[in-house]
Amino acid sequence: MTSRMSADDKIIIAEDVVIHPDDIEESFIRSSGPGGQNVNKVATAVQLRFDAANAPGLPERVRARTIKLAGQKATKDGVIVIEAGRYRTQEQNRADARARLAALVAKAAEPPPPPRKKTRPTKGSVERRLKSKAGRSTVKKLRGRVDDH
Repeated sequence: MTSRMSADDKIIIAEDVVIHPDDIEESFIRSSGPGGQNVNKVATAVQLRFDAANAPGLPERVRARTIKLAGQKATKDGVIVIEAGRYRTQEQNRADARARLAALVAKAAEPPPPPRKKTRPTKGSVERRLKSKAGRSTVKKLRGRVDDH
C-alpha cells in the first residue's frame, strides 16, 4: 500500500529548504517490532522514500549534503529510504519517519562551521616544550650502560 501526502503537508526546514509532498513516497510494510499476533496481520511499519537528488525544494548545497549524511540510507540514484517500525500504529511510524527525514535535511541545511584560524604557540609554551624534551632526553641517556672508568 503506497500513500502520497496532501499539498498542505509540506515540511518547511528553513527559508529556502522545503520538502514537498510530491517528493515523498510512503509504503506500509509488516513490522518486526512489538505488537503480538497483530504484527503478523497488519502492515504498521512505514518505508519512506525521498527523492533528494531531484527535489526542487532543496538548494544544491543542501541536496548534496543530505545525500552524503544519509550514508547507507541513500541509493545510488539519490533516493533516501527511511524505515520506521518503532511503534504499533501506522500513524506514529509515519510521523517518526517524517521527523527523521526532517532532522536529516535540517542537519544538512546547517551552515558550515567557520574556517579554523591558525594561531602560533606562545614563546613561553615553546620554551617549556623544548625544556621538557631536553629533560626526557637526559633521562633516556642515563638509562644506557654504566662505564667502569
